This record gives sequence, C-alpha cells and structure tokens, in this order.
Amino acid sequence: MSEVLHFVFMGFLGALLYVLLWAKKWGDLYSFEAVRHLAVGTIVGYIYSILYSEYNFPNLICTTIAGWFGTDFIQSLIEKFKPLKKREQ
Repeated sequence: MSEVLHFVFMGFLGALLYVLLWAKKWGDLYSFEAVRHLAVGTIVGYIYSILYSEYNFPNLICTTIAGWFGTDFIQSLIEKFKPLKKREQ
C-alpha cells in the first residue's frame, strides 16, 4: 500500500511542478485549470502504480513525468477524436 501512495504522490508532484511553472499570478494556483491538473496527475500516478508494480527509482521519475503531462495527453486525445467538422471551425 505504501508503494501505491509513493506513486500517487509522485504523480501529484509532477502535476504540482507543472502548475507552479504554469501559473503567472497567485490566483492561477487555485483556478479550475490548476485543480484539474493536480487531480489528473494524482490519478495518473495511481494508474501508473497499477501498470508497473516495481517500486524503483526509474518508475518514480516516469510517474512524475506522467503526472506533468497527464492532462496535456488526455486533451490531445480528446482533440484527436473530435469529429472533423468541429475541428475545422
């Protein structure tokens, strides 16, 4: 169980680093975008713990990177699978 919490924390940490570098003012830190990114980073960390059961340094680094890019990856998938008519407008 503690290994899962480490993965979840590292996903959250990656998302937190993204939010801290993305924010331009203090209000951006508690905006919907920031909270959404933190939530997705935490979920990505949990999913990563299910997919990779080994608890080691490279997996923790990859979890942090996955937490950083989780929201961007999901948004790009949604954009890719939108109907063509809506993308052209």
